[in-house]
Amino acid sequence: MSNMVICLTTVAKIRDAERIAKTLVAERLVACVNVVPGVVSHYRWKNKICREKEILLILKTTMKKTAALEKRLKNLHPYELPEFILLPIEKGSKDYLAWIAKSVG
Repeated sequence: MSNMVICLTTVAKIRDAERIAKTLVAERLVACVNVVPGVVSHYRWKNKICREKEILLILKTTMKKTAALEKRLKNLHPYELPEFILLPIEKGSKDYLAWIAKSVG
């Protein structure tokens, strides 16, 4: 297993997605952010069933950066309770994983 992870989060507005992506890359907390529009989320919030169109952000980083990433994401994120889910990268291209590590330095 590598020490690389994928982080997932969602936002409601494209301008928030772009702002978060640009900031996290510039601050070297992530190597890359994929901004995926068109996601529909169904969830329970404050005892109400909700359905919202959202934008999914797929962030690639190292385990070492996850605590700082979570803290920064909470500061940047417009939601009261932002999604912050980490998925380990079990395997991947050796060169791509090295690029992630170098990019977050």
